[in-house]
Amino acid sequence: MRLQITHETHYCYQPAVETAQHVAYMQPLNHAAQHLAAFSLQITPTPVHQHTVMDVYGNARCFFSLEASHDVLRVCACSEVHTRVSNTVQSTLQWELARERFLYQAGGHYDAATEFVFASPFAAPHPEFHDYAQSCFVPGRSLLQVVVELMERIHRDFTYESYSTEINTPALDALRQRRGVCQDFAHIMIACLRSWGLAARYVSGYMLTHALPGQVKLVGSDASHAWVSVYLPDLPEELRWIDLDPTNNRWGWHAPGEDYITVARGRDFGDVSPLRGVIYGGANHTLSVGVTVEAVGENTDTLAPVLSSQSQSQSQSQS
Repeated sequence: MRLQITHETHYCYQPAVETAQHVAYMQPLNHAAQHLAAFSLQITPTPVHQHTVMDVYGNARCFFSLEASHDVLRVCACSEVHTRVSNTVQSTLQWELARERFLYQAGGHYDAATEFVFASPFAAPHPEFHDYAQSCFVPGRSLLQVVVELMERIHRDFTYESYSTEINTPALDALRQRRGVCQDFAHIMIACLRSWGLAARYVSGYMLTHALPGQVKLVGSDASHAWVSVYLPDLPEELRWIDLDPTNNRWGWHAPGEDYITVARGRDFGDVSPLRGVIYGGANHTLSVGVTVEAVGENTDTLAPVLSSQSQSQSQSQS
């Protein structure tokens, strides 16, 4: 599938910002089921400094600085991505054995995925997460069966409700109120798995959505999306991470489907926020975000309807 994505962020400041330093995670990744064919990042006003590097997780991280007074900031990322359905394999490793691989053993082999077992600011283990997921962890069950059932349970138990949470709403609060958006559902699932000693990471990106019957899809009406990636250590190295989307109850290797676009992966939202920064001035500001995902030259009528992705008010962190 050939997909085009436009992600535009617009800040208006009052009073003007004197200087600013920003970090953007907006460039989609290349992986086995996704090829980045083209990418551009347009920033107004023009930065004094701008450079992109790969972070510790392999994401494209763009730094840029603005050293002149400005009352408006516009950041527009345009991408073309080619996706395909990835090969699937069957994992039979029991979840207890998977957990044991992350336990410290003197002289044992270190697995880099162990980092994703530990707490992070937005997805810290807690007894309530452990208890919520307990029914999925049947003794002797395969880890793959456990994570798929947990995804299905979150999808069934929680209500997707825009504006029911904020960017910084703790995952524990979202667990207790049983509602939220994709960011919350991803953090809840990650925290549940980490509470059982398993490795899980946060994935940011986009997905292709469709207008309601009889309506025209509006430009800029999409939003950023988020899902979960879980480590299955018994598989070949290139297939050890499986992606699961509790918002839409879909899963697959490398991505939950060819209508998903992966942008970045990290411990939680804080590692891969699309745009964040430090500013001097601009005590008050307004923010607007528009995302458009379109299939180019493809027949998308056969794709299953999905819930809307993350609300625009939550697709950016505040500077």
